[in-house]
Amino acid sequence: MMLVPRKNSFDLFDDFFDEDFFPRDDFFPKKDRNLMKTDIKEKKDRFILEIDLPGFEKDKINISLEKGYLKIHAKVNKEEKKNDDEKFVRRERFFSECSRSFYVGEDIKEEEIHAEFKNGILRIEIPKKEAISGTKEVKQIPIK
Repeated sequence: MMLVPRKNSFDLFDDFFDEDFFPRDDFFPKKDRNLMKTDIKEKKDRFILEIDLPGFEKDKINISLEKGYLKIHAKVNKEEKKNDDEKFVRRERFFSECSRSFYVGEDIKEEEIHAEFKNGILRIEIPKKEAISGTKEVKQIPIK
């Protein structure tokens, strides 16, 4: 399994454009940078993803697996009753939507993937396929 993180800490290109002197709001709004923070753990028999989704509800989270990519999509729509004696000066909590993908490859048990959502944290367990016993034959590639 190969999980592709959003940002590599050694990526100088991203670090340059993340500086305060170069505004990124046109391409990467600040509000989207903090969504879906993820911890990835590897155990002997599985991978575990823990994704922060505070303020989201379980029925508004969609998880799919397509062509080796695990895709998580979540949205929230906060509708509040209109009150005539007040008005919003700033409103940031009305609607939000976010997505994230991880490449998981073919060495997993797709039918045994388990997800749980509790206290704003989405936990996904991805079981690995068992390694084939015996030695793998190494094929040498000749150089021409």
